Amino acid sequence: MAVGCGASAKPTETAPPAAPPAAPSAKPAFENPGGMWMPRQIASHAETLRNLGLAIDPSALTDPLAPPLAAVVTVGGCTASFVSPEGLILTNHHCVQGTLQYLSSPKANLVEHGYLARTRADELWNGPGARVFVTQALTDVTEKMVSGLEAVSDDQQRFNELESRQKALIAECEKDRPHLRCSIESFFRGAEYYLIEQLEIRDVRLVYAPPRSAGAYGGDIDNWMWPRHTADFSIYRAYVGKDGKPADHAADNVAYRPAHHLKIASQPLAKGDLVFVAGYPARTFRHRTADEVAFAIERWYPERIEAFEELIAALREVSKQGEDVSIKAQNWIGRFENGLKNNRGTLENLQKGGLAERKQALEQELRAWAEQDAERRARYGEVLERLAALRAEERQTHQRDNDMARVTYPELMSAARIIVRMADERAKPDGERDIGYQQRNWPRLEASLRNMTGRYQPTLDRALLTVGLRRAVRHADANREWLVHVLGKSSDEATIAPAVARIYDGTKLADEAVRVKLFQTATMQSLRKSKDPLIQLALATYPLYRAIEDRDERLAGALAVIEPRYVEALRAFHGGELAPDANATLRVTYGTVRGYRPRPEAPVYEPFTTLSGMLAKHTGEKPFDAPERVLEAARAGRFGHYVDATLGEIPVNFLSDVDTTGGNSGSPTLNARGELTGLLFDGNYEAMSSDWQFMPALTRSIHLDIRYALWMLDVVENAQHLLQEMGVPSSAAEAGSTAVSAD
Repeated sequence: MAVGCGASAKPTETAPPAAPPAAPSAKPAFENPGGMWMPRQIASHAETLRNLGLAIDPSALTDPLAPPLAAVVTVGGCTASFVSPEGLILTNHHCVQGTLQYLSSPKANLVEHGYLARTRADELWNGPGARVFVTQALTDVTEKMVSGLEAVSDDQQRFNELESRQKALIAECEKDRPHLRCSIESFFRGAEYYLIEQLEIRDVRLVYAPPRSAGAYGGDIDNWMWPRHTADFSIYRAYVGKDGKPADHAADNVAYRPAHHLKIASQPLAKGDLVFVAGYPARTFRHRTADEVAFAIERWYPERIEAFEELIAALREVSKQGEDVSIKAQNWIGRFENGLKNNRGTLENLQKGGLAERKQALEQELRAWAEQDAERRARYGEVLERLAALRAEERQTHQRDNDMARVTYPELMSAARIIVRMADERAKPDGERDIGYQQRNWPRLEASLRNMTGRYQPTLDRALLTVGLRRAVRHADANREWLVHVLGKSSDEATIAPAVARIYDGTKLADEAVRVKLFQTATMQSLRKSKDPLIQLALATYPLYRAIEDRDERLAGALAVIEPRYVEALRAFHGGELAPDANATLRVTYGTVRGYRPRPEAPVYEPFTTLSGMLAKHTGEKPFDAPERVLEAARAGRFGHYVDATLGEIPVNFLSDVDTTGGNSGSPTLNARGELTGLLFDGNYEAMSSDWQFMPALTRSIHLDIRYALWMLDVVENAQHLLQEMGVPSSAAEAGSTAVSAD
């Protein structure tokens, strides 16, 4: 029986506009071409969507400020969505790991055991750094950003002009509106610019997270793999001041009432059904050149894989030193393991997939096309060569830049750099400050320093620095200029342990009050008098980091006129609509519920997994150690009304051919009626290189079926108050008749 929906739609519910005439009943053959589309681009896909069965007006997917897109938000680098009129937010379990780490202690290990707030008073504040961003407006500012840029001959001056225009537009947008956060985002490698206004909600609280053994069922073994059986969901709530505007955390804040929220799907999802995902994908590289692909294969991914392997090994070792270290390390380990598997799969796919060769062939055709016309030759003739030359110059310091970046992973190293940079920037007029250190950003920077208190663990921090220094010492020739400030003149492996001990034994930055006071009041002159070894190290290396920034600014200034021409040439050459690379802005991607064949000789993977499949994997040992209360409910046959009539079971996860990437985690998966039918949480290993190339036969996204989440909340957790708030009827009183077997 399908999951029921609530009462008739309230004014704040996202009941999408009714569709024009009904779509054809027979689903046509469909091969997804891929594309993470800007909402405005969806208008040109209306006919395709209708043919796939879209039951709402396609124009509903073109307006980010109307339902259903208006319910989609960003939180902690992931996507999320409002699912109740009182600010409940649904996202992935893996997206709340930082929160769980921040709130956990050996006495209350939320990372391991999860959490459920039975009342509003039980909801736990996520800390000063937590934010929810709700898009309020988008404005095309391309002309204001790019007009006359090509006439500026000096690369640094061109960058300065771009940054000056960006600062002015943001300042105008935020003037007398402290509750808003404005940003300028570029599309098509700088060919278009949009001003985005977002409500910045600063009081975010944890409502529910399942135990690790459900929310991360299968762990790294199942990560990026199919079949999958993971309850990858968690719930936050957004709070604001009594006036309804964003406010700092306070006991008397009230639940935020969003203009729109998603309605839970009222009909079952089936193989072949249309689904679409709305979210904030972080970045893709679909429009990179053959030269850039080759560098990724030869240097970028191999180096990252090696670094991830070393970091994971080190953190696993220090995790044995106590529960407090283990709790704090788990979020880091999870991130690094995810990155390692992703990078290995991407490299493997790129090496055997022939993308570099296809890019070379495309570029030969592009050059020939440009040569056919004098105007095209003048505008595009040397674009690829100029891009390659600029990237070659950048790569001359690639090793040093990467090694310097990795030693800032530790919390206290990062804090020291923020404090020194703040002291330098504070002395300037606000308009001349680095854009990240303008006064509008001071509260966020201070919040990040305060938030370190919940994340910092000294043994873990030392381990992260040690690994970074070991890697830098192996490339001593590239890093000698800055290593001498950390390790002394010898700068060899034997000097690392004493240097790390000296730094951490002598610093006072572990004290939140010390960090915040220095951030608020320190000057470069006062910092030079400090005896704190971390402050002295940050001061000594500051000119080197600034030199890297200066070089990157000149590069950005040069690319600002070259990259748009390259994408302009691609768009003209292809003669059709092009989806811009992901840049953490709102996108819509659509496809169908669909399995795949991982290898030509392999059987086809079906698109749904079920509760019995989860039980079949259960061993009682991590990572296949399902919670006892889940096992008990399943074995007792307490299914409620969440059983799929076709499958004969409760669905757990499903596959689709929608085009997604990192940052899409937590994105709502919507059905043909614009209702919430799942949560996007992963992709498949066979198409790991999808950030570079979409492969219709292989590229798949993995989703949590909303029915599994509702069953968990209803039958397993007895959290009927949350279902009621989401407009979903409970089936807790119902009893199933047949137990699930692992056989």
